[in-house]
Amino acid sequence: MSLSTTAAPTVRPYQSYVYAYPHKTAYRPLADRPGLRELWAAERKDALSLYLHIPFCEVRCGFCNLFTRIGAPDELTTRYLDALDRQATAVREALGDDGPVRFAAAAFGGGTPTFLTAAELERLCDIAEKRMGADLRSVPLSVETSPSTATADRLAVLAERGTTRISIGVQSFVEAEARAAVRPQRRADVEAALDRIRDARIPVLNIDLIYGIDGQTEDSWRASLDAALGWRPEELYLYPLYVRPLTGLGRLDAEAGAADAAWDEQRLRLYRAGRDHLLAHGYEQVSMRMFRRADVPRTDGPDDYACQTDGMIGLGCGARSYTTRLHYSFDYAVEMRQVRAIIDGYAATEDFSRAQVGRYVDGDEARRRHLLQSVLQAEGLRLADYRERFGTSPADDFPGELARFEERGWLDAPAGASGLLRLSPEGLAHSDALGPELFSPGVRAAMAAYELK
Repeated sequence: MSLSTTAAPTVRPYQSYVYAYPHKTAYRPLADRPGLRELWAAERKDALSLYLHIPFCEVRCGFCNLFTRIGAPDELTTRYLDALDRQATAVREALGDDGPVRFAAAAFGGGTPTFLTAAELERLCDIAEKRMGADLRSVPLSVETSPSTATADRLAVLAERGTTRISIGVQSFVEAEARAAVRPQRRADVEAALDRIRDARIPVLNIDLIYGIDGQTEDSWRASLDAALGWRPEELYLYPLYVRPLTGLGRLDAEAGAADAAWDEQRLRLYRAGRDHLLAHGYEQVSMRMFRRADVPRTDGPDDYACQTDGMIGLGCGARSYTTRLHYSFDYAVEMRQVRAIIDGYAATEDFSRAQVGRYVDGDEARRRHLLQSVLQAEGLRLADYRERFGTSPADDFPGELARFEERGWLDAPAGASGLLRLSPEGLAHSDALGPELFSPGVRAAMAAYELK
């Protein structure tokens, strides 16, 4: 049965993608610059997540606000990997040996990790294994790639080193739409890359697609979906297009789009069409963005918001790390000159023993974060788990927000009888409006005061 609906949205549906909370724009320089050994001393370290960030791309897409730069002149990748090695050494030393240190999952992101050569990817894996102690062949390892960098030699390295999931940003199989998103690519090159990925026999293929591109129609959107389905990907991510400040599209069109109600309606219409199409083709919805082929075995690990779990070690100048009381990273920027300066500064850093930029997470923020990372998943939040962790219920802690969500039809009322706080199909469709409503006043103020750079 189709889940489509023609109900008009009561609030703007596309406000912010909550992929981490608090967002980096709420981070500030840490006056005390706490030592990593002190930060991690009382933390559990037997099921850590490891993330290595590579901030290089061959091109910068018009919609992209990720922390990345185009190209790497003057042996910058070598200098960056040298710094990554120094950071990994310092972090592993800070974790200590007074208790078990084990990594349960790993990921290489960016940027584009496969911007690195095959030999450099070998070194990246060595840093994860020999410096940090992660056993990449025995834990889930996810790596991001692009059509032009998914070469056979790189993929062979990743497969041999234990990669279990590879995610490729296609965005659209329609060349005119790719150009409109300032991502010039030939469909033949995309398909050749997908051939190579399947030949590498990496177990899980994820394909990223974007809806809301200028000129995109339901027919062209369905054509991209069908092209992707031809590869039988284990996962598909459907992303709404955002026009963000300081990005290529943001500079091209600084006024149109963001306040355009017609664009909101177009994206909602395409989202619903894409959702229904994938559900009809044997996929299950994991979150607003993530769809998994129903015949793919489930894992015990977290899904779409795995990077938000406590016990996250991030290496690289764009990576976050999470302890139970502090989220920390390096400085953040979008504008290219600022990004280059931060990367150059990182590559020259010798002392990685202290946290520099971050935000402390108190009890209220921990509740908000737990609610966000759970309720934005299609399976919802188990109320018993929340009560066991915090001694309260979401209704006790967030009565006003939940009342608004219920009034808008965003909550699945019958799920409460099963002990779940779960979103309705329309609640999931409005995840990018619902999520920001759960931000604390303090985080909102910090984000509003952040000076974009």
